[in-house]
Amino acid sequence: MNYKLELNMQERGSNIVFNAIIFDSFKVNIVERYMGKMNFNPKLCEALFKVRTLDDQLINTRTGNLRVKIKGDQFETYQKVSKTLQSYDYKNKLINRKEADQEYVHFILSMVIANYELN
Repeated sequence: MNYKLELNMQERGSNIVFNAIIFDSFKVNIVERYMGKMNFNPKLCEALFKVRTLDDQLINTRTGNLRVKIKGDQFETYQKVSKTLQSYDYKNKLINRKEADQEYVHFILSMVIANYELN
């Protein structure tokens, strides 16, 4: 499955970061909320995602909600894969970026499959 990863779309001075993964037939919007100063050791405190069609219509979860909050063990895993994409090594191409991207996308895709019914 082909995808395009759009990372760190953020407004100046905001503690909210928007990421997106665009697949061939749908896209996933990820919202991260941080505590503390963004330019000095911010701490991820909340992450949620929602799935949209390519023409920006929201898709409901299996339970009827529009978005899913990442909690518990999944949140810890998300923190790990997200931190890799923000690392010095990733930004300066000292690690295999394609593998790091794939790990992030596979994690989000597993969460989408668990919470949405995609036809």
